[in-house]
Amino acid sequence: MESCSVARIMSLGKLAIHRTYLCTLIFRNLPKLLGFTPRLLKKFCKAEHVELQLTKKTTLGTLPELPPDILMGIFATLEIPDLVRAGSVCSSWRSAYTSLRSLGQYKLQQTPCLLYTSESAGESVACLYSLAEKRSYKLTLPEPPIRTRCLIGSSHGWLVTVDDRSEMHLVNPITCEQIALPSVITIEQVNPIVDEYGALHKYEFSRHTGTRGAYRSPSIFALDKLRHELHYKAFVFPDTSTGSYIVVLIHNPVRQLSFARVGDDKWTWLPPHEDYSDCTYKDGLLYAVTGTGELHAFDFSGPVITMEMIISMREMHHCGYMYIAQAPLGDLLLVWRIFQDYDLEPEPGSSVFWNSTEYKIYEFDPLGSKLKEINRLSDHVLFLGHNQSLCLSAEEYPSLSANHAYFTDDNYLWTLGFKNNHRDMGILNLDDNSREDLESPQLWSNFPAPMWITPDLRKMNLASGWIEEN
Repeated sequence: MESCSVARIMSLGKLAIHRTYLCTLIFRNLPKLLGFTPRLLKKFCKAEHVELQLTKKTTLGTLPELPPDILMGIFATLEIPDLVRAGSVCSSWRSAYTSLRSLGQYKLQQTPCLLYTSESAGESVACLYSLAEKRSYKLTLPEPPIRTRCLIGSSHGWLVTVDDRSEMHLVNPITCEQIALPSVITIEQVNPIVDEYGALHKYEFSRHTGTRGAYRSPSIFALDKLRHELHYKAFVFPDTSTGSYIVVLIHNPVRQLSFARVGDDKWTWLPPHEDYSDCTYKDGLLYAVTGTGELHAFDFSGPVITMEMIISMREMHHCGYMYIAQAPLGDLLLVWRIFQDYDLEPEPGSSVFWNSTEYKIYEFDPLGSKLKEINRLSDHVLFLGHNQSLCLSAEEYPSLSANHAYFTDDNYLWTLGFKNNHRDMGILNLDDNSREDLESPQLWSNFPAPMWITPDLRKMNLASGWIEEN
């Protein structure tokens, strides 16, 4: 049975209206799959005429019957909304769609979408704005309501959320699967406070780090308030060495690191360093960049996790927020986000506190521990914010603009503490630093803060740690 969100995509797509469009899309991809060159297409098919006739006249009853393997090959090139709609056109297409997923052959990397909430959509509804289609979908997510949660990360199709008891969950908004992460009370700096009946009542939050003791006395927080002080950013990484998934959490005090594998019963602290801004995982190594210009590598491959400082550029810390991303060919990129800062009390009627104005990009060579500044990304695209930082090939994602940075707001104060303020979001042209707004047809709520997510139809198999296709 399809999940509630997938069914929602299908119904909101107005299937009857889209059938003709889908037929055109299928036959547009067919020649490519069969290896026809444009010259052969014009010679044997007159493709433009065929496409026009399909658009105007083709009905389901007159569709040519394509072999299942050909249909599956075509379906594997479709983005999720089109894939789901195609699987609902007729019984043969449905069979091809089901086989594609059950055999694990649908692995198309999706174009990132903007996930946000809207007061008018309802408490449990998330909106997904597709950059590929220039339209939004509404997804009904499992309880607790998504509008009551903080969103602190997205990786590999999973959201990392924090509910009103400050507990964390993984949520796949496409499949509606939800997985509880270890309790917040297992984080090094958090202790439970129970009432006279033994029920959890409040949290005690200690401000000690790995390099110093507590710099002030512990604070007491209500269950729904700790998340505004503790949580900053989280990531989900597949770990091929163990066949599991690692969730890495950047948390306070002073943005330290803790991690847990899916299925663990507690968080493991990674002292002694602090002030982390972003992470990525590659070949058994967790790379983490700090706000002071240091790059650390944590080795998860052995029985004991070790850490090595790869590079230090403390002179760069003034630039603003920092990110680390993997380029399509595997190179690591370090990105500094530079912004124009505003006073905490802006002019009357304005809620603008800061705006991103520039990105400095460096290519990193792990073997030589060297950085090389890159003037432009050529045919690549950046996605930055509370999501896992992405560098994608614009050639593989034709709806994206090359040498541009698509960004959302991940400033700690504005993301969690200031719920109703302006969000620093948009698209920056890296050639001239000109900026444009995102083209969303519906206004988003500022809380929880919008973020990029790459949709994924697969489910996580908790028994083995791997993800399932069906």
